[in-house]
Amino acid sequence: MSSAHLYRVFNFFGSISYSRIIRIPALFTLLICFAQTIQAQQIVQIQDNSPHTMLSFGQIDVLEDPKDTLNIRQIISKKFQHKFRSNTFRIPKNDNAGSAYWYRFKISHNQESSKQWILEFFDQSISELTLYASDGLGNYKANYYGTNYGFSNRGYDHKNFIYDLNNHTDQTFTYYLRIKSPHSVSTIIVLRDLRWFVSYALGEYLLFGLFYGMIAVFCLYNLLMYFAVKGKQYLFYVLYNLSIGMYEMCNDGIAFQYLWPTNPHINVYGFGVSLFLSSIFGLLFTSSFLYLKSKSPFFYKLVLITILLRGIFFIACLIYTPLFNFKIIEFIPLLVAFSAGISVLSSGYRPASFLVFGYGFLVAGFLLKILLLLKWIPYGTLSYYSLSICFIIEMILVSFAIGNAIRTLRKKKSRAQKRIIEQLRINDDLHQTLNEQLQVLVNERTQEIQQKTITIERQNAEISVMNHLLKKDISELHLNIEKVTRARVMQKGLDFEEFSRIYPDKDSCFRYLSELKWSHGYACRRCQNTQHSTGQTSFSRRCTKCGYDESAIAHTILQNSKIPINKALYMFILIYTSKGTISSYKLSEILNIRQSTCWTYNSKMQKLLLDKKALLKKNSDGDWGKLLLDPAIV
Repeated sequence: MSSAHLYRVFNFFGSISYSRIIRIPALFTLLICFAQTIQAQQIVQIQDNSPHTMLSFGQIDVLEDPKDTLNIRQIISKKFQHKFRSNTFRIPKNDNAGSAYWYRFKISHNQESSKQWILEFFDQSISELTLYASDGLGNYKANYYGTNYGFSNRGYDHKNFIYDLNNHTDQTFTYYLRIKSPHSVSTIIVLRDLRWFVSYALGEYLLFGLFYGMIAVFCLYNLLMYFAVKGKQYLFYVLYNLSIGMYEMCNDGIAFQYLWPTNPHINVYGFGVSLFLSSIFGLLFTSSFLYLKSKSPFFYKLVLITILLRGIFFIACLIYTPLFNFKIIEFIPLLVAFSAGISVLSSGYRPASFLVFGYGFLVAGFLLKILLLLKWIPYGTLSYYSLSICFIIEMILVSFAIGNAIRTLRKKKSRAQKRIIEQLRINDDLHQTLNEQLQVLVNERTQEIQQKTITIERQNAEISVMNHLLKKDISELHLNIEKVTRARVMQKGLDFEEFSRIYPDKDSCFRYLSELKWSHGYACRRCQNTQHSTGQTSFSRRCTKCGYDESAIAHTILQNSKIPINKALYMFILIYTSKGTISSYKLSEILNIRQSTCWTYNSKMQKLLLDKKALLKKNSDGDWGKLLLDPAIV
């Protein structure tokens, strides 16, 4: 009853005269009965002229079950019937997530109605919704709905929960609704005509298609911008829009219907993961788009800290899933991004204006949701979908911001190109002037170089002649040195140390012997072939025809020597220069060789000297080397 009716009632009692005071007890009793009638639960009527009715206020009674232990038999008993309280809100909510809430409402059926009627339950995030409908005989049948059950269990392939009413009677039935959800949900119960519901559902899904289509278009637009410009902010914005779209799909129940209808457990993570990704990518987009690192280092660090803390909270939510229900936490990253936009805008970066307006609408949408959650504003379609509407406005404004940023970049690019063209013109003029000056200098320098070249060529010719003469002198000098060296070898008093400097190793001895043996040309001892190649040992020669390999000491007095070749050669020189008078003891002392070995070599070489006594008288010191050769060769 309205307040006007109550006012008239009290005026009526106020007009009673004192003379009728004796009738007050009876009237007081009547007033109490009338007040009880006013507080009685209102019955919902099925009427063809009202295609849909949303239950609210006195049409719903509420009972909270804190321990979640009551069942339908206990609820319908007299013990608990009087514990129901009339709903004082337009839309009741479960304020305590740990409790189960029972709702009681009555519907007066009308079998003469020509329409088919249904009950529709909103808020697609409800985990467990059980409707108990009476069969008219005192029994109640349970009908299970909610996101804890697979989508195929529903009677209608619709995002909301639908129950067909049995309207083949004129009785008034009491329905009980049990709701259990880990987070706060709205209990929206609507009585609808089925035909009206179909028309409404088609229009609603059409709006959903337009909404998600807009998100897809914005994502495609920014993805193309990313591939064209290679700006990572566009990729962040694409991922941000996709995250927002996923959140809206989870919020509308579309995700459960089309993405994971057979996996209800994913619903627990759908909201949390999508909101987390939207916050992260939204902050990354804001930081990249506004160039916070250079334009506002303070907010750049604040954004990084916010991302880190949000990531830590997300990990905590994965460990303890009820934390996902604290959706209000997303308001903090939004405020950080909004404040960063205001800061950059105040510094003169004009493309940030549309971004600030867009984030401003999102802040307004969040505030409306918070006020609706706190029940400070009445429930309504506009307030319920306020955040979704703000998301659309924000996407449009951010698209304008991106376009404005691109136009700004184009203007800067155009100005830069003009400056580059002007600078190129100046550089070209300067380059031409420098080339002319350089050409004059090059010509002068070329003439100088040509003159110097002529002079250098003359000098080179003179140097070439001098080099030729010098080479000739050097060659003669080498021959003289060699003669002097060999002459020095034959001098008495030449010690072994000085001899070793002239013939330092066996290769130098072999070289001398090979030059001595084949001084008149090579001829193979077997086939008399004059062509040879390198043999196996140092300075040996191999016949190219028969393959006979002859070493440098073969067929010489030093053949088959058991002592080092340089010592054997020095021993021969000592015996030659001393005319065979040097003793084997002296040779052993000089060469550090056993006396018996020295005696053997001394005897052999003295015999050679005795055999060649006549030759020694004819030979000069330069021919002493011929004594080394085999007597047959000599």
